[in-house]
Amino acid sequence: MKVSKEELLHIANLANLYLEEGEIPNYLNNLQEILDFANIVNSAPVEKLDITMNAIEEKNVFRKDEVEIFTDNESLLQNAESKEMNMFKIPKVIN
Repeated sequence: MKVSKEELLHIANLANLYLEEGEIPNYLNNLQEILDFANIVNSAPVEKLDITMNAIEEKNVFRKDEVEIFTDNESLLQNAESKEMNMFKIPKVIN
């Protein structure tokens, strides 16, 4: 597929790019090379390949989500600017 000057200018307009007249041939060439490479990749034979998610087979390691009761509230609140009833007191953020 050959990219026309009009298509390039339309793409540049969509991307809010201003192209000087002298830059257009260079951009046309670069865009054409990108599309040619994409066609090569799209035509690669992949029918007999296994599905791969990642190149490295890593798995997420999750810890068990367990509730723990925190008993040292005084040390937790020692740097609080303001506290009330064993909780942080913050300024009102809604009306």
